[in-house]
Amino acid sequence: MSNTTSEEAPLLQLVNVSKHFGDLKAVDHVSLDIYPGTVTCIVGPSGSGKSTLLRTVNSMETIDGGAIFLKGQMIGHEVRRGHRVPVSGALARRQTLNFGMVFQHFNLFPNYTAIENVAIGPTLVGKASKKAATAAGLQYLEQVGLADRADHYPSELSGGQQQRVAIARALAMEPQILLFDEPTSALDPELVSEVLAVMRGLAANGSTMLVVTHEMRFAEEVGDEVIMMDAGRVIERGTPRSLLHNPTTDRAKKFFSSVGTL
Repeated sequence: MSNTTSEEAPLLQLVNVSKHFGDLKAVDHVSLDIYPGTVTCIVGPSGSGKSTLLRTVNSMETIDGGAIFLKGQMIGHEVRRGHRVPVSGALARRQTLNFGMVFQHFNLFPNYTAIENVAIGPTLVGKASKKAATAAGLQYLEQVGLADRADHYPSELSGGQQQRVAIARALAMEPQILLFDEPTSALDPELVSEVLAVMRGLAANGSTMLVVTHEMRFAEEVGDEVIMMDAGRVIERGTPRSLLHNPTTDRAKKFFSSVGTL
């Protein structure tokens, strides 16, 4: 856990963020402050808006209200002549490079080896040379314990190994914040621990992480703050120990009782 002080400015701020799909309020006026080097875990029942909220952070979903700031700069929009307008496509693409996204289902290119999957981003987007991107990619694969699988294709890797390649791919872009969307939900139970071990290592090394998860033990052991969502809103938030074991709202009590933390 981080030793962030209250005087330190947030790295990421969500201010009254809302996202609607027709009449459905998938995200409903959510505000968060994410500090450098911290791990924030978002938990809650299925359909509570957790993944949608995460996708608004890196502009995979366009927000319908509120604002998102990275180091004080608005993401996705800017103010011109007193009006808020979308940023240019080029600026939007540059802004998304600040976020490394790890999905539920790996999303690796099946016809690329592990090292090719990791190196393709810096080569195409970061304009790194293939040699430099490959050398750096091998270091990231080593960081996730897969240096010996660099030349293997996704079909030759277990689900846990594929997810670790996906983490290495996100790291290769050198993002300021890592976003994890239930990274273990598609894995067989025996493979979950290897992915969580990598995430624990990243947290220990000071990575700033925003994690949607159903792994309550991970949230308790690694999280600096746990946020519970339901029906698009933040129902309750606090330290892992206080929220997971001593929630104050009836909705949170019911949820944490159902997942076995109470």
